Amino acid sequence: MSRPRSILTAVLVLGGALVLPPLAKAAGPGDLYYERTVMVAAGRRCGLFSADLLASLASAQAQARGAALRAGMLGPVLDTTAGRAQAKAMAVACNAPDLAVAAARVKSAFQGYAHLTAMNFPGDTAPWRADRTPAAPNLAAWRLTQDARFGWDRMGFGLVERGGAWGLMGVASFADGAQPYAARLVVRDPSLTSGPFLDARAVDAHGRIPLPARLPPPGATLAFNAEARSPSGRDLAPAGATQAWAFRFPAAAAAALAGLDPRESAAVEFVFAGRAGDQVRTAYVEVGDFAAGQAFLSVPQR
Repeated sequence: MSRPRSILTAVLVLGGALVLPPLAKAAGPGDLYYERTVMVAAGRRCGLFSADLLASLASAQAQARGAALRAGMLGPVLDTTAGRAQAKAMAVACNAPDLAVAAARVKSAFQGYAHLTAMNFPGDTAPWRADRTPAAPNLAAWRLTQDARFGWDRMGFGLVERGGAWGLMGVASFADGAQPYAARLVVRDPSLTSGPFLDARAVDAHGRIPLPARLPPPGATLAFNAEARSPSGRDLAPAGATQAWAFRFPAAAAAALAGLDPRESAAVEFVFAGRAGDQVRTAYVEVGDFAAGQAFLSVPQR
């Protein structure tokens, strides 16, 4: 990977919506991750940016890391890249002219980013949609969501806000009117694995690995049981659903999801009581740029 020629190349696209200077336009995913990490580290060390702008930079940094992983770069390689970027940021003088010019360009770019109310974070199979439009009083609103179909059933999954309180939720409607009594979120357990589980043997005709093949076997997973269950209102239910069930997962589940490789998947297992024992219906979501979407939501809107 080629190294940026100076700190000037670290001016970045925020959320993919703004313009890069000519040198950075030709950069590959690893280069962009390096550049964005330099600016995050230099900004923190030298006090270059407000907390709002640092949140924007963190979102762009997370997007760049996800793009590099999807392009085939290995996590340990990107960790080394981040180390080099942080060393670069520590070595440059806070009053360096190049750094001042780069910081000014980032601040200029931020003016447009802070006014965005919504962003789409594309994935291999499904996007995350971020929305920070003010919600109507007493109503819940999806802030970061991905839709999933499993059989005839449908689910919305992601971050929900109501009255200033946030939660990770799965809201599902079942075509046959079935009512689950429990749900759990299943993700890869990083303490039991050395990296993402991507079973290339299951690749489809389009060269993509289906979401079920992006989750390791049960012995290498971690499950988070939903901590609350209720009928869903129309504000969160899938479009057109006459009945849906909402499950809220603990905060630790959102943190675990944000820490995964964007190429991975997570499973939401809905549990039903049956005559012969419990029955499970499983919906899958792509991890994708969940972390970048979270960072975008943390930027106060202007």
